[in-house]
Amino acid sequence: MTDSARSGDERPDLELIAAWQAGDQRAATSLVERHAPALARFVASCGERREVDEVVQDTFVRAFGSLDTFRADSSLRTWLFTIARRLLLDRIRAERRRRDRVEIEEGDAVTEFDALDGVVADETRQQLRAAVAGLSPRQREVFALRVNEGLSYKEIADVVGTTEGAARVHYHNAVHAIKEFLND
Repeated sequence: MTDSARSGDERPDLELIAAWQAGDQRAATSLVERHAPALARFVASCGERREVDEVVQDTFVRAFGSLDTFRADSSLRTWLFTIARRLLLDRIRAERRRRDRVEIEEGDAVTEFDALDGVVADETRQQLRAAVAGLSPRQREVFALRVNEGLSYKEIADVVGTTEGAARVHYHNAVHAIKEFLND
């Protein structure tokens, strides 16, 4: 089932944006219902486990507050991922400034793989999570956007602010690192 089918409103994103700007509050609700699950998966896969809902909500607040600047050069979904990524980076910077940050334990960096839950045994799933947790933050972002969300390399490049070629390299390196980890 696609995200748009779950939202109950089959209109394209641009039509929903226009309807919301014309005063239709249900259009905004449809956009949130359509894109919030993917944003939540992305935020969780980037390591933010405690305040996923807050980051997703802040993403929509920021997006709706600046829809007039959305040029539709990329999809709304890609733009929302970009906003969520920036919010996550802002949170990381703020945590670093506080200096009373709690040390992160190895088990704290967990990535959800909903599609694999029913297929992969617990031990293998834990090994895979540990392998993903060992990736660099950029590799983890690219890997999550490609595997969990199915974004193209072009869309990933737009979200993380890099080139399509660099996104491919980060993904390739992530897959290679995961394979090496699992083979050890």
